Formats: sequence, C-alpha cells, structure tokens
Amino acid sequence: MNVGHIFFDLDHTLWDFETNSNRTFEYIFRRNGIDLDLADFHNVYRPINLKYWKLFRENRVTKADLRYNRLREAFDGVGVKIDDEMIHLLSEEYITYLADHNDLFDNAIDVLDYLKEKYAIHIITNGFEEVQRRKLKNSNLLPFFDQIVTSEKAGVKKPHPEIFKFALQAAGAEPDRSVMIGDNFEADILGAKNVGMQTIFCKFNGEIATENVPTVENLIELKQLL
Repeated sequence: MNVGHIFFDLDHTLWDFETNSNRTFEYIFRRNGIDLDLADFHNVYRPINLKYWKLFRENRVTKADLRYNRLREAFDGVGVKIDDEMIHLLSEEYITYLADHNDLFDNAIDVLDYLKEKYAIHIITNGFEEVQRRKLKNSNLLPFFDQIVTSEKAGVKKPHPEIFKFALQAAGAEPDRSVMIGDNFEADILGAKNVGMQTIFCKFNGEIATENVPTVENLIELKQLL
C-alpha cells in the first residue's frame, strides 16, 4: 500500500467496547442495587445498542434517544422493571464510568508503536466527543494520534463523506495515500472508499464484507499489510 496517513476507528477496532461496556454495567448495577443476570442482559443489550447506533448514524434518533431507549428496551427485554428516573441515572452513570475501563484489542499497542514510526496516525469516530477523548487518554492511546476527529466535531457521522473529508483536511492528507481501518463495513469501509481512501476491514465481530477489500482478523496482521 502506498500510504502516508492511517485513520483508525476507535470502538470495536482498537478499544474493546464490549468488554469495557460489560464491566461498566456490572459496576453501575452493583452501585445502584440492581440484581439481574449480567450475561442475559448483555445478550439482549448488544443487538439493541447496535440497532440504535445505526439509527443514530442515519440521524433517525438523537443522542438522548439513543442513551435512553437502548436501556429501556434492554431492561424490558430481560423482564426487569426499572422506572424512568433510574433509566436516566444509569444512562448518565454509564457515560461517566465507561472510560474507566480500558481493555484494548490484542496487539493494539504493539501495532500502533510499529505504525507510528512509519505513518501519521489519526482517529475518526462516531462516538461522543466527551467520552472518546477520555477513552483515548485513560487507555494511553492519545499520544499515538495526530488528529482526533469525532462526528460531533465534524458535524456529520460516518459513513457520510463529509466526516472523512473533514479528517483528511485536518490531517493534510490526500485520499489516495490514506487508509481507513475499521470494523464496521458500512460506516468505516464503504464510507472511506466513497471519498477515494484505501481501506482495511477488521473482521472482529462476524460482520460479512460486501466487497472484496483487504481484511484482518487480528490487529497484528496490519504489520504485513502496512
């Protein structure tokens, strides 16, 4: 690959969202005296959360809707009665404590050390500005990245072309010499391809690629491609 700039997604690509999210729920449920089977809750919550993030990317729900409805539907799904006041409290505490848990995917630091010697590295994320910054800082990832572009900063979300154009301009990068690395085929891969960027798909969650693109199943494989 003829590359000068690398753009990473954060959640589900470098930062192990599912593990950290599960630990956050365990903490805030214990803190608020909510007794339920965590495994059952996670199994119900995960697809609901993914559904609402897709709706959020498509501007069909607000940030407040996402934060409230994913919890309301998950509690309803496991048959646990929780009033709205507690839902709102848990929603706020989840955001507050999520960045305190900072498991990364295997080989993340090793690969970033390797890439930082050869390329300028950046982040493009649909996550919330206040949360993503804390994730990067608390997990010791912040020093690796030159530009941190969130959808809130850019004013649009992946896969909208303008967030990629915003990030490329901020980094002083040309699309054809830039590569986007991420786990969401629609948001990360197709979005980046549509503005002329190269792409590498992280097949970490079982999602099927709809086009033939370079793919890795562990971050360490990036050393062979870059």
